[in-house]
Amino acid sequence: MLFQKHNIIVLTLISLFLNTKSLAQEGINANTFYKHDKYLSSDKMEGRFPGTKQNNKAAKYIKKYFKKNDLSSYDNSYYQPFKLFVKADINKMISDTVITQNVVGYIEGSDSVSKKEFIVIGAHYDHWGWGGQGSGSKRKDTIAIHNGADDNASGVAALLSILEEISHLKTKPKRSIIFIAFSGEEQGLIGSNYFVNHLPVSKEKVKLMINMDMVGRLNANKHLYMGGAGTFPDGVALMKELGNNTGLNLIVHAGEVGGSDHVSFYKKNISSIGFHTGGHPQYHTPEDDIDLINSEGGAIVSKYIFNALLRIANYDQPLYFINQD
Repeated sequence: MLFQKHNIIVLTLISLFLNTKSLAQEGINANTFYKHDKYLSSDKMEGRFPGTKQNNKAAKYIKKYFKKNDLSSYDNSYYQPFKLFVKADINKMISDTVITQNVVGYIEGSDSVSKKEFIVIGAHYDHWGWGGQGSGSKRKDTIAIHNGADDNASGVAALLSILEEISHLKTKPKRSIIFIAFSGEEQGLIGSNYFVNHLPVSKEKVKLMINMDMVGRLNANKHLYMGGAGTFPDGVALMKELGNNTGLNLIVHAGEVGGSDHVSFYKKNISSIGFHTGGHPQYHTPEDDIDLINSEGGAIVSKYIFNALLRIANYDQPLYFINQD
């Protein structure tokens, strides 16, 4: 009997340890960020080119975490499929028209009135596959897997980390939040353009879009760049305030909305802010690999964006578009 009790105690302690360890790996931390980035940018994903099995596999991975963290879906599906034209012979594609998909889910807000308004947070998950002529690769004479660890597995890693953190909150933000992973960004913001023209909610109810594109290479100076902070009320002041005690060196632009998926929203007069940690020589080359990702920095950036998302989703004042052209 004593031996049996001892075994029960040992098994209970092991279970508590494993559960605690499991919880410690969730949410925003370097391990979670690295886990997502490593999977999406591994060689087996072959650069996540739209229309390929690997792009679909990446979408399935993102969908798994959307479901795991209790995101609701629209029309009983997390996928928003759309067609994409591909130039001849890029990435060994046979057809010039392929089908890919955005991955979309949402969390309903906690306030009976404010939940009718939506904040969108997103990142694109596609990249240039094997590169080559006709692609956006900087090495057009080289056929090799473009893993896109920073561009933009890092943005999706941040998105999923933020989602996991929000799923742990006892009280959800006042406004509803749409989480989206875009495909077709590299071909000209195709996925985000499709989404903003086929919104699952009224356009007037979408109050802000937060975009993360290349947030995995925080440098020694801890530069975090953002454009579009002036497109919503008190945005510049808020972004600067949130930088206090983070160690981040913020470069905050009221305008300079930039060239990633948030531009699709800005062109529709929806407030938009985009985050990135800066360019580098590995951009759009086969060398953009996981070994160069700063996971600790990615976690710091993700935490900052998480705090910005919460503050904006809980804004007491009205949110409206401010043109910065």
